[in-house]
Order: sequence, then structure tokens, then C-alpha cells
Amino acid sequence: MTDTVHSRIQAEITENPVVLYMKGTPVFPQCGFSARVVQILSHVGVPFKGVNVLEDMELREGIKSFTNWPTIPQLYVKGEFVGGCDIVMEMFQSGELQSLMEEKGVAAKTA
Repeated sequence: MTDTVHSRIQAEITENPVVLYMKGTPVFPQCGFSARVVQILSHVGVPFKGVNVLEDMELREGIKSFTNWPTIPQLYVKGEFVGGCDIVMEMFQSGELQSLMEEKGVAAKTA
């Protein structure tokens, strides 16, 4: 069971440059931490895929074991786990998140 979920996660983070596993959707986040990461990504202007873990209990547990990270949201850039809300916020405030996106070749949408 877990292998299937892990394969699905691996495929998703491989196929999409930026993936956010979150509670709710980018348009309707269902937790404050997910909402904050969505706001940051929108502010940075990076297109991302939001995956609602509340729709799938297997995924909700699977994502935690996939990274050994106990909390959601979880942000992936080019298949690499970046972190949860606090880490993303700190990286954004220091400019590190923007640099990471540039390094990874994830283009921000021009306004």
C-alpha cells in the first residue's frame, strides 16, 4: 500500500517542477499553514501544483512517511523536498526561496 502511494508521490514531484502537498486547494486552503505557503508561492509568482491531502487518507499518511516529515504542507521543487511552512517562510524572508527557484530553473510568472 505505502509503496503505491510513494510511487504516486514520486511521479508527481518528478512531473511537476513545484508541488505543494497541502490541506485544501490553492484556491481554498483548509489550514493556515497551507494558506501561508500558497500566499508565498503566489507572491514569488511561481506556478505550482497543489495536492489536497484531505481527499485521500492514504496520501495524507504516505506523504509523511515519504519524507519522514510529520507535518503538512510540504513543498517540493524539482523533486526535492524543501520543507514545511516555517522553513518556506524563513527562506522567503531571507530571499533564499527565490534563489532556489532560480537555481532550479523554475521561472516566476512575469506580472
